[in-house]
Amino acid sequence: MLDAIIQGVLLGGYYAILAAGLSLMLGVTRFLNLAHGDLAVLAAYLIIYLVATWHMPILWAIVLTLPVMGLLGWALQAFLFARTMKGGFLLPLLTTFGLGAVIQNGIYGVFSSDVKSLGNFIGNLAWASWKLPGHISVGKLPVYIFVASVVVLVSLQLLLSFTKLGRAMRATTVDEEAAELSGIDARRIQRATVAIAMVLAGLAGAALAMRSLINPYTGPTQLIFAFEAVVIGGIGSLWGTLAGGIVLGIAQSLGAKISPQLFQLFGHVVFLAVLWWRMKGAGSLGIVNLLRSLKGGRA
Repeated sequence: MLDAIIQGVLLGGYYAILAAGLSLMLGVTRFLNLAHGDLAVLAAYLIIYLVATWHMPILWAIVLTLPVMGLLGWALQAFLFARTMKGGFLLPLLTTFGLGAVIQNGIYGVFSSDVKSLGNFIGNLAWASWKLPGHISVGKLPVYIFVASVVVLVSLQLLLSFTKLGRAMRATTVDEEAAELSGIDARRIQRATVAIAMVLAGLAGAALAMRSLINPYTGPTQLIFAFEAVVIGGIGSLWGTLAGGIVLGIAQSLGAKISPQLFQLFGHVVFLAVLWWRMKGAGSLGIVNLLRSLKGGRA
């Protein structure tokens, strides 16, 4: 039982990195990106391509891929997302759903449907572990990913709290019109936000490629995990994202302890339980308040 909890906490670190970008976009741009998981998988494939084909060190491949993801995020917000946001709540969902399908089939067309991983390129890090008392084995890679998630969240918190960009992002989150009247270019801030979110998706893709096998259609499952972590931890809360990821990871690990088939089911059950509890607390307007929170409005 203790071993499952430890593994769940470490798994939650990966979910926190994956969900941080989704949470940031929800909070600042009032935009739910259904292609978030597919973009993370795209970054994973780019890193694998650089490592396997160009024999580039993994660290350098990640460093090269992250700015590319940032530029992609900036372009998506400038030329696609900003336009669809004017069409109400449903149009952005349909647009990002279609974008996810394009990314999936694009990856399939370029890289085929064969599963891929960085596991063969990270040496003994793929299986190395520390032995703890009580016959508990803790993998080094999950620990490093968890530490990276904490570093990422601390960096984001510092960015939001102590930089001009961060203050502008928080102002845009609270009231976009008032921010514009104060001299803040909300469109520029939203582009920067999506660029940062895509960099986070790139980091999540790198972690995903190192810890598991991926294929072109892995993205939707990762989106579900990210969304569940965001909702469990609280929409718009960075540290809540980490807490939500840990809760989701522990639930999945405990489910897998009982049966491998229960790995995802237990996580979904916890997500639905949290969702039900929050809707119950909101009374008959629970669904309306949830939709408002997804759009970044006030409940």
